Amino acid sequence: MRMTDIAFCTVDWSTIEPTRHAGDAGHALWRTQHFGPPDNPIRVRMVEYVAGYVSDHWCSKGHVLLCLDGELETTLADGRVFVLKPGMSYQVADGAEPHRSRAPQGARLFIVY
Repeated sequence: MRMTDIAFCTVDWSTIEPTRHAGDAGHALWRTQHFGPPDNPIRVRMVEYVAGYVSDHWCSKGHVLLCLDGELETTLADGRVFVLKPGMSYQVADGAEPHRSRAPQGARLFIVY
């Protein structure tokens, strides 16, 4: 991730209209902002997973994810499982380790990629 051409700004996430995304079970609400130039965009997202959410895909995209509320279970393609609680994060590079998440109790996340 190369952060360039981004002026200082603030975001009131409560003013960003959420978009609903269905999972294999439950759904996610995404509030998304894009920063930087078109050839190097940075996507920043506040995500809410409802209780019982299960992702509908394996993700290979690199990102930094911070758990703000709830609990997030992330399974890697090799079978390892990690549980994030509030204040915990994970970081992964593009194409490094495919992962899939679920939130049995619901979760609120802050993601940068």
